[in-house]
Amino acid sequence: MKKVVLGFSGGLDTSYCVKYLTDDKGYEVHSVIVNTGGFSAEELQEIERRAYSLGVKSHKTVDAIRSYYDSAIKYLVFGNVLKNNTYPLSVSAERVTQALAIAEHVKAVGADAVAHGSTGAGNDQVRFDMIFHIMIPGVEIITPIRDLKLSREEEIEYLKAKGVEMNFAKAAYSINKGIWGTSVGGKETLTSDGFLPEEAWPTQLTKEGTEKVSLQFVKGELTGVNGKTFSHPSEAIQHLQEIAGAYAIGRDIHVGDTIIGIKGRVGFEAAAPVIIIKAHHALEKHVLTKWQLTWKDQLSQFYGNWLHEGQVMDPIMRDIEAFLQNSQGHVTGEVFVTLQPYRFQVTGIKSEFDLMSSKFGKYGEMNSGWSGEDVRGFSKIFGNQTMIWHQIAESVKGK
Repeated sequence: MKKVVLGFSGGLDTSYCVKYLTDDKGYEVHSVIVNTGGFSAEELQEIERRAYSLGVKSHKTVDAIRSYYDSAIKYLVFGNVLKNNTYPLSVSAERVTQALAIAEHVKAVGADAVAHGSTGAGNDQVRFDMIFHIMIPGVEIITPIRDLKLSREEEIEYLKAKGVEMNFAKAAYSINKGIWGTSVGGKETLTSDGFLPEEAWPTQLTKEGTEKVSLQFVKGELTGVNGKTFSHPSEAIQHLQEIAGAYAIGRDIHVGDTIIGIKGRVGFEAAAPVIIIKAHHALEKHVLTKWQLTWKDQLSQFYGNWLHEGQVMDPIMRDIEAFLQNSQGHVTGEVFVTLQPYRFQVTGIKSEFDLMSSKFGKYGEMNSGWSGEDVRGFSKIFGNQTMIWHQIAESVKGK
């Protein structure tokens, strides 16, 4: 009997895939779920129970929270990556991590095929397929929902006929949660206007007033919150999320270009990711030089876009990661943030690497490292080539 590894979430699409692959196609199905921070222990146990009840041969839960941070989130922080200046790649980065983990499980099981529940309408199908082609070449990729062009109603009818009992009621909003943010899709995101209503957001406002928090960074990585240190930055992210999420911070709608060439809108909430990126960037502006910041911006934008499109295995990504890692040598210090309902403010930083040191001068007031005559000569030389260009242009125009 042929073996297939199925990326399994326990939802309608992947539940259909289990029954279709076992009953209709005769595969021995081995399901796997890759947790990137979106499931509780109880939810993972329920998903495993459901997988076995549907007829899988084996089920595996992969805890990928730390590896997700180490291989992706870390560099998104180093690069201050917000796609279209808005979105912290909450879903796209985790899909890549999940695809890589599924590919490894295919190797471990010795499967003949790999399957996922993507439709033919979104980005995930490309991310999964492309990584499988790279990491497990020659392994057949099966996508029942996409290939059969199934409607939700057809899937439900099929499962009911197979005697499957589950909650078939469609939620008004589709939600995908992970450590780096939660996406929210609904009728409001299917058109070009309209914002998600208050009740659509998974994390509700439960705190009022203001709260000050301090974030401790070591070489660009968040290692502490309010003086409490953590064994891994992923734990610091989760702790900050517990504090800031209650203020309903980080809500927005991202508008972007999909891999398949159409525009799309998606709502998201990402309190900790947005605060971390903004705090990290504030620290960098104090401790990095002008050209470090300039080149980081350019490389980081490419890195975020290429990761979003699933191209994490391109060797250029390792090159950019090496640059980003090296740039963080002095990004150590404390950043102070004030939280309020629906918003936050970075109020300042403290770092031994702060280039805004009073011993070199106070901007707009006085200097201690040069004289007025030094500036007079520098200004003449600094604009010399531009002055020559304009003089020649005027002389030619006057002929």
